[in-house]
Amino acid sequence: MSRISRRILTSGALALTGVMALSACGSSDPDSDSAGSAPAKTRTVTTVMGDVKVPTNPQRVVVLDTGELDSAISLGVRPVGATHAATEDGFPSYLPADDVADIKVVGEIANPNMETVASLEPDLILTSKVRDGQRYEQLSAIAPTVMTESTGTAWKENFRLHADALNKKAEAEKVVAAYDAHVAKVTEAIGGKEKAAATEVNFVRFVEGADIRIYGKQNYIGSLFADIGVGRPAITDKAKDGFSYDVSPEKIDLADADVIFTSTYGDPAKAGTTETMNSGLWKGLKATRNDRTIKVDDRLWIAGIGYTAAGKILDEFQADMTS
Repeated sequence: MSRISRRILTSGALALTGVMALSACGSSDPDSDSAGSAPAKTRTVTTVMGDVKVPTNPQRVVVLDTGELDSAISLGVRPVGATHAATEDGFPSYLPADDVADIKVVGEIANPNMETVASLEPDLILTSKVRDGQRYEQLSAIAPTVMTESTGTAWKENFRLHADALNKKAEAEKVVAAYDAHVAKVTEAIGGKEKAAATEVNFVRFVEGADIRIYGKQNYIGSLFADIGVGRPAITDKAKDGFSYDVSPEKIDLADADVIFTSTYGDPAKAGTTETMNSGLWKGLKATRNDRTIKVDDRLWIAGIGYTAAGKILDEFQADMTS
């Protein structure tokens, strides 16, 4: 009987309790098996859910959000399974096709199919508490599960935890250094730090089933703008929890800036993109009058949340700001 078949999902909590009990009765050495057996090839990683023993060199990794998928790809690791956004069938198109080939879809973000995850016999699962905290015991019964607290604005810290879990710290340092150099290059290309700071940049996201979001500073794209050093309009300081200031189409004039990047989640007609951009208020914005409203890919600029996405965003940002 295989390891996974012994861990029946419907009794995930019992399986986890059993594992904990066995650990309590075993060797006090966290990186060894019981007396007489060979040393276990594991390492301990500190997570928001406590210390987790993970394989020294995990081979079968399942990731349950786009940030974790980006981290793995950025570090040269191809997961065996991954979730996708509810409105999409596959993985983000900004990721190289060869890197996501043969990765099995294991359900939607925040709603993974536990049987499919288990069938892949992973030796490591990467996700976050905000997405899968309520499934932690079930996931841990399948494989060691490393969770960050949240996603979005903490993406750099999350990446370092992912790198630790994957035993790719050296590779991570190279990724971070390359990003820092790329940021400096973009800032210089758009006129240097002084000109960047004097240029107010906003990001407006149209969301099907919700109000229009004027993005604040405490989110993924906000952190990239901060790294580049561009200015942000005063409305961003009113964003709830720093994340977004939500408005109806009738108040879209509050989003005005020197440059406005926009994206749409869902159907543009249902998200209000079409209606808003055809309105007099939108056409009267300074950014619109100066032809400085720029549509970008939502799956890259908002949902990417990682260093591979950031590299592509920086390239697009430079091209858009210097055209």
